Amino acid sequence: MTPGRDDMEAAAARIVRAFTAASKTIATAESCTGGLIAAFLTDVPGSSAVLDRGFVTYSNAAKTEMIGVPAALIEAHGAVSQEVALAMSQGARKASRADVVIAVTGIAGPGGGSAEKPVGLVHLAISGASGSTHRIAQFGDAGREVIRLATVATAFSMLEDWLVVQAGVDDP
Repeated sequence: MTPGRDDMEAAAARIVRAFTAASKTIATAESCTGGLIAAFLTDVPGSSAVLDRGFVTYSNAAKTEMIGVPAALIEAHGAVSQEVALAMSQGARKASRADVVIAVTGIAGPGGGSAEKPVGLVHLAISGASGSTHRIAQFGDAGREVIRLATVATAFSMLEDWLVVQAGVDDP
């Protein structure tokens, strides 16, 4: 089942409550979602206690200039890659004061895909003090909104997992 906006609003409220209770902060580095993760979080009253900042790094130049992703890395692997997602999360962590950063880069469509990197391919990375992890998702050519919402849902899931593992929260 594809998550809808109501699902994302509920998930954002859970994230804000749990991160507030744990006194932890988040920053985002978003490409294919264009700030949608930060937007859902800031729709929740009290989110200023949790969201440190959001970087919308849609272009390759923005990834390099704003959060320090090496241009050579983008050239070698493409903007939609594990390497770039990890560099986005690590660079945004250095450029922020957040405890954790979630980064996303992908192909939301309807065009822009290839056989190697089809529409619906998204790389997500999360970075905190104890290191970084990566997740790859393939949502298929389900339409731009579906891909973007599914990406937000995956990002929120990764943030909840981080809170459980890294901050010792039992049930976000």
